Amino acid sequence: MKKRWIWVCLVVLVMGAVFVWSLTSEGNKSASAPISFDLTEGATLYQDYCAACHGADLEGQPGWQSAGPDNVFPAPPHDETGHTWHHSDTVLFDYTKWGGAEALARQGVDFQSGMPAFDADLTDDQIRAILAFIKSTWPQDLQDAQAQRNAEETEETR
Repeated sequence: MKKRWIWVCLVVLVMGAVFVWSLTSEGNKSASAPISFDLTEGATLYQDYCAACHGADLEGQPGWQSAGPDNVFPAPPHDETGHTWHHSDTVLFDYTKWGGAEALARQGVDFQSGMPAFDADLTDDQIRAILAFIKSTWPQDLQDAQAQRNAEETEETR
């Protein structure tokens, strides 16, 4: 009986470790793994990788709502004046990791986007840290609205 109990405990521990690994591994494409991120690291990474286009204060580029002569939209703001909060974590994560055109192509949408892919430059957790930083700057009502989108997306995939 004691050997059986040890085996049961071992199986439970292994299953738990596999579950935690699946939430945090590079292979996980989900943007909403239930772990916390260092907002200071996210802010630093944002400045290093995003601010050149999206603005040091998340303000975006002028005229971001209209395509330029090259048919590409300027970088939108990530503060409360933009539309970033309208999207789920998964959409934001995929758009950042794969770049705008590729992320949309994976959904069957042909769209010319100026957003580059960062999969070669940033780990999944670094992307999540940047997104956590961006979200932390929004007013609470926008954080709540975006969290609701995440919950709705989760329900749709069940």
